[in-house]
Amino acid sequence: METKQLSQKAYQEALRRWDAVAKPLGALGRFEEMIARIAAIEGTADVTLTPRCVVVFCADHGVVAQGVSQCGSDVTARVAASIVRGESNINRMAETADVQVRAVDMGMLSPVPGTLDCRQGRGTADLSLGPAMTRAQAECALQAGVSQAAELQRQGFRMLAAGEMGIGNTTAAAAMACALLGKPPEAVAGRGAGLSDDGLARKIESIRRALAVNRPDPADPVDVLAKVGGFELAGMAGLYLGSAVCGLPVVMDGMLSAVAALTACRICPGVRDFLLPSHESREAAGKMILEELGLSPVIRGDLALGEGTGAAMLFPLLDMAARVYQSSHTFDSLKMEAYRPQGGKP
Repeated sequence: METKQLSQKAYQEALRRWDAVAKPLGALGRFEEMIARIAAIEGTADVTLTPRCVVVFCADHGVVAQGVSQCGSDVTARVAASIVRGESNINRMAETADVQVRAVDMGMLSPVPGTLDCRQGRGTADLSLGPAMTRAQAECALQAGVSQAAELQRQGFRMLAAGEMGIGNTTAAAAMACALLGKPPEAVAGRGAGLSDDGLARKIESIRRALAVNRPDPADPVDVLAKVGGFELAGMAGLYLGSAVCGLPVVMDGMLSAVAALTACRICPGVRDFLLPSHESREAAGKMILEELGLSPVIRGDLALGEGTGAAMLFPLLDMAARVYQSSHTFDSLKMEAYRPQGGKP
């Protein structure tokens, strides 16, 4: 898979524009780098951050039968229906952040009218007993995510973000993280939506059994995805792959999003250049994966909501940075000499 080439010319021009703004050099920190990276992706220093869309991939998980979640799988469809009605958490935040929201059914137990139908099955199988899905299903789910990126670009969207909804999906994501990072379950598994100590113990044991029964190959990310992953995780990974092919900046959300991003990068390393991290997840696996990818988030709010809500939070921050970047408040307008690098530490 061939990703779009970044424009180093646009990247350098963006950095020069930042240095022309009347402020200390680098004063907006990583936001300056993010805007410059978006310029490199878009191929022009005249960056455009709208229109944009959060794609929420929804699916169910057979491993819920092992008591790894605080609630039942019926909640997946309820929240998906709420997203379709524009009433869920992500919808409220997206209204403020000027982001559109799209819900995609990758494989819920109960179809929800109004979601985009990319169903690969009625939920995955119980990964603690055998493969979560077939390799063919995993490949089809990845392609569905790739197609979403291409379709959204055709519709005129300039930036994307990946979100998810699926009861039990932190168990699948943690199992994938264990396989891809070579970490034991107890170091990776978190409490998800608020598991008790007993629930966490069941989750860790389910992941341990899944790894032992399925033996996912860490050198083959699609094998890992098929054996211990989820349909929505595959959809998100596909969206990242598709964004890189189409040349769209794509914002990551939390731990689930990070696992999908790592999967996409293992399939195609060039995907990393198109990823914009939003926040540091409460889950240990999220932090581990960001370190593995060499990405540093700008939001540290102890978030654990999902649905793409953390990703949505990044957009207003980027908007504010872009207003400064695009402003006429420059050293030239103030008729003063521009700051120059002085060397040494301030």
